[in-house]
Formats: sequence, structure tokens, C-alpha cells
Amino acid sequence: MSTKAYAAQSSSSPLGPTTITRREPTPTDVEIDIMYCGVCHSDLHFARNEWGFTNYPVVPGHEILGRVSRVGAKVSRFKVGDLAAVGCLVDSCRTCAHCKGGLEQYCVGTGGPIFTYNGEDKHSGGMTFGGYSEKVVTDEAYTLSVPTNLDPASAAPLLCAGITTYSPLRHWGAGPGKKVGIIGLGGLGHMGVKFARAFGAYTVLFTTSEGKVADGKRLGAHEVVLSRNADEMARHASSFDLIVDTVSADHDIDAYMALLKLDATLAMVGVPPNPQKIAAFSLILPRRNLAGSCIGGIGETQEMLNFCGTHGITCDIEKIRMDEINSAYERMLRSDVKYRFVIDMASFRA
Repeated sequence: MSTKAYAAQSSSSPLGPTTITRREPTPTDVEIDIMYCGVCHSDLHFARNEWGFTNYPVVPGHEILGRVSRVGAKVSRFKVGDLAAVGCLVDSCRTCAHCKGGLEQYCVGTGGPIFTYNGEDKHSGGMTFGGYSEKVVTDEAYTLSVPTNLDPASAAPLLCAGITTYSPLRHWGAGPGKKVGIIGLGGLGHMGVKFARAFGAYTVLFTTSEGKVADGKRLGAHEVVLSRNADEMARHASSFDLIVDTVSADHDIDAYMALLKLDATLAMVGVPPNPQKIAAFSLILPRRNLAGSCIGGIGETQEMLNFCGTHGITCDIEKIRMDEINSAYERMLRSDVKYRFVIDMASFRA
């Protein structure tokens, strides 16, 4: 079926309207009329081929939330009218050890994880298309339920910004009695602060901006440290159990490694443009861990959504029209958003 969408046709062209083809639902598929789609920095990277592996045309968007409009005959968890969501994954091999362990994002089977856009579409033989569109069709196994008490627009970015920060906090045991740091207060960082506080950890935000101190505390940080202030940083030396680094700009990793306890971990979820330097002694004395984390599996993403429903957690957003996406990208580059753009697809259908 033909579906209206917004796509980039090349690395230098702005996103614009186009028509894409979605498959008719198979017996295990869920068709969703998209209501809202969050705007992730990854969308911009792919639209402009900044990571070097974009296939054009590309329809970005992996923070997708909407209403179920059709279901296949074998679908059991969804019915027409339900709220449903699609995150960064739409398929994987389903048989490797990682997939069987609920870690589909790390699939090592043939083809690896199939991402929501710019992935190999096994149904069409082409590429997958994302949520900057009217509809999406996904397998029930990769479709997520949304708690009905959450505002749909504010819940959409949970599908990437939410799970990207929830997963490392959960994996490395953020909770009562733990001291957790979040580096950066953007789309990812503001969710990291909310989750760390909700998990019961003593939560510290690191930012370079004095203007974000009050907002960091509003979002749940017990303390806000200005990372350019050497005295403030020194007061926290060797005291953290976990630090989650959400920054996608070049920065000094050693400065934060010095704040970790013995056997504590700094987990990177941001993607700086260049390789980041780190001194061997930052790891050796005392024994510290530098790690990374990528989104979450389907089961963990559903767990995160349920957690958000229980605790009333959503993203701080600014709604935009579909035709405002190019200016939103420019604003995102200037960090001129608090803290996630969300496209209102009603504007696309008007």
C-alpha cells in the first residue's frame, strides 16, 4: 500500500514529502496509524550520511507511537484501536543466543538486527522506512504496548531516548544506596536523570551550562555539577558507582573516569564524532570499567514502558509539524530544544 512520508533523497538535500510502499499486513503483523514520532539525533546523522552508511532515500524515525488500524489473523496481543509503539528494531534472526536472551539489538545471526529504518527489509527486498510517515507495519513480536495513562506525544521518545538510558541504568544496578552520574542534559540525559532518580539512586547531573542547573534539579537530580569547574569535579572523586555518558560531542573521558569507585563503570550511550582518548591509568588505578550500551531488547523496552506507566514518566517535548522537520534539525544542532522534538502526524494528514 502507498503511504505518505518525508524522506531525504541525498546527504545534501532537505527532507521532503514522498510516497513509500508499506506491505499489506501478514498474519503476524500489526498496522499502526502513526500519531507521533520523536526526532532523534540519529535521524539527522542518517539523513546527512554522517556515519557513512545511509541508503537513499531514507525515511527516518524510530520513536513511533500510534493506534492499531489492522491486525493479522494470528495476532493475539493487539486489537484495532489499541495504542502501540515501534522503537529502533523491527526484526532480528530470533535464533542466536542474544536474540533468545532478549538482547535482539545485539543479534549476531545472519543479517543482524533489522533496524526500523535503513535496514534490510526481508519482506520487500529493499530498505526499511521509519516513522516520518502516516503508517507503519511491524511484526507483533517487535510491536510494543503503551500504558494508557501516559500522554502519547510525550511517550513517543521513550522508544529510543527512554530505553537508551533505562537499559544501562538497569544493567549496572542503579538503585537505592548507589550514586549515579548522568553526563549531559539533552534528549538522552534528561531521561537518564528521571530514571536514575526513579530507581532510587542518588543522582548527579554533569553539565557545562549554568543555565541547566535549575532544570536538572527540576527533573530529579539531587546535585548538578558544572563539569568545567575543577573544584566541583574534585569533590566527587572516586565516589560514583555508575556514570552514564550521553554526550555526542568530543569531551574529556578521563575527567569522569576519575570520579568512579573501584570496579565502577562509565557507560557510553552518546556517539561523539571522533575517537575519544583515555589514559590507561584512568582504568588501572583503581580498577575501573569503560563500557557502552545500545538501546535495549524488545522485552526490556516493554519493561521500560511499563515502568514509565507505573511511575508517570514521560519525555519533556516540543511538538512540531511534519513540514518543520528541517528547521527542527537545525535547532537540534544548536541544542535549542527541551528536550525532544516530536512530530504531530495530524499535521501531515491535514
